[in-house]
Amino acid sequence: MRNSKPLLNTYWKKVVNGVLIFGATQGTGLEVARLLAARGDSVTAAVRASSDTGQLEAIGVKTIIADVFDPEAVAAALRSKPFKTILLSLSGTKGETRRADREGVNIIIDAARQVGIKRVLMVTAIGCGDSHGAVAPKVIEILGEVLAAKTEAENNLEQSGLDYTILRPGGLTDNPASGTAIKSTDHQLMGVANRADVAKLVVDCIDDASTIGEIYHAIDPEITWQAPLQRGEDISKGK
Repeated sequence: MRNSKPLLNTYWKKVVNGVLIFGATQGTGLEVARLLAARGDSVTAAVRASSDTGQLEAIGVKTIIADVFDPEAVAAALRSKPFKTILLSLSGTKGETRRADREGVNIIIDAARQVGIKRVLMVTAIGCGDSHGAVAPKVIEILGEVLAAKTEAENNLEQSGLDYTILRPGGLTDNPASGTAIKSTDHQLMGVANRADVAKLVVDCIDDASTIGEIYHAIDPEITWQAPLQRGEDISKGK
């Protein structure tokens, strides 16, 4: 019997004609926006009114105002165009009672169900969920609150009935893309990757319907040094 996966992926690429990114003003979300815009995709970034959108404007990404804690604004953003895919690349600040990467994510998931957008990708972190044992004790000591929040968001997305894919990067750098990062279903795998490479893995998942329902760890096996927390070092206030 002929392999249907290439045909499925070709079809999937054709129907993906609009991506809405929450968390695109910096970090991995910005790198994803850059890649999608460069190849001609229709990309929109949902931002707060106070956000600095200069880098997004420079690469031709359109923006829409939507506070992730405002369900009506989020739903309006999702209805503003015929989006096929939502990317969640949100973070929060340690000690916050409401976090964009937990409460905000949950509001977006609820709105996606209401609006009828099925495809959702989310970037979290190694140490969430069943990958707790992949990180060193110092990571849990410093970022336990953060990982717990992201784990709640992962669980909600998994149980949402949406076509989800979750990517968990390990340590992240701002170095140029190496092209050697991988995604793995081994949830005890820990490592470091460049944000630009993680962004490429996200884009690969957007294009590939076979990644639906999967949780991947994103690391670069060519980077052999460990992130500071994994080495047991202290860092400044975590996010």
